[in-house]
Amino acid sequence: MNIKTLVSSTVMFSILTVSSITAVQAATDELVTVYSSRKEHLIKPLFEAFTKDTGIKVEYLTGKGGALIERLKLEGTNTKADMFMTVDAGNLWYAGSQDLFQGVQTDTLKSNIPAYLRDPQGLWTGLSVRARTIVYNTDRVQSEELSTYADLATDKWAGRLCLRTSKKVYTKSLVSSLIHHHGKDKTADIVKGWINNLAATPNAKDSHVMSAILSGQCDVGLVNTYYYGRLMDKKPNSPLKLFWANQNTTGVHVNVSGAGVTKYASNAKAAIQLLEWLSSAKAQAIYGSLNKEYPANQNIASDDVVSAWGSFKQDDMNLAQAGILQADAVKLMQIQGYR
Repeated sequence: MNIKTLVSSTVMFSILTVSSITAVQAATDELVTVYSSRKEHLIKPLFEAFTKDTGIKVEYLTGKGGALIERLKLEGTNTKADMFMTVDAGNLWYAGSQDLFQGVQTDTLKSNIPAYLRDPQGLWTGLSVRARTIVYNTDRVQSEELSTYADLATDKWAGRLCLRTSKKVYTKSLVSSLIHHHGKDKTADIVKGWINNLAATPNAKDSHVMSAILSGQCDVGLVNTYYYGRLMDKKPNSPLKLFWANQNTTGVHVNVSGAGVTKYASNAKAAIQLLEWLSSAKAQAIYGSLNKEYPANQNIASDDVVSAWGSFKQDDMNLAQAGILQADAVKLMQIQGYR
């Protein structure tokens, strides 16, 4: 067996062990198949509601995003997938760069989802929004002390900052947005300042960042808002609060979970129908309540818990830039010693 065959076989075996396909029963033979890196409890209620509304069955396979992308590449024209769902625009962009999506630009999607949350060529569409912003300990920090992502690089935060590892795509996308707005040189200065201000080695998870803040190891950090929502569900009296960064400049960096219709979809028509339905008011309300995310359809009110965190200005950079600039972001972070 040559190396190429061995690698392909190993990848396929690892993917096949990731998860199994579950069918949602309906009274019709029409079927759409979805590969999703989102966990089952976050997509099953959506697919069940879609089936109830349309009569179209949804069959889905869940697993790691990278493994599913490799599976789609290996399957090629023989894939069963009509749609691929994943998190972060960087991942969606990468799937698009591998020629795994077909362009879909319908009037419904254009009406429901803002352009900056969609791929310019219609390869993928954002379906829920998560903000990556500042979280702080209210016992040790006053909101008046906070302002921007760049401000966290200044001396006043020396030994007081906790961050997630640079290896996570959420970090890569944030730094990509900084490069887009500020250029590489200024972004390098910001990242260098962050590293100088770290109270500890970068954390593996956003939940670890907040735990470090609560334990007194640091005072401020950067997290995706839905992690904050999960923590406050469990520990509602925690002295943590979100601060909306960059409100007088570019706005809070946002990202998405989203989906695209696969290039070789056997039922592209039903997949497009599902994509449009996922952008609808009914689906967007379900999305927000399941994972404390913001609707991508901005005509829809957020979940009550999420709304209580307050309104904010979003960065309207087209999220394709999170993928286009990702290699530059990774290189910049490596040079500055952000691990």
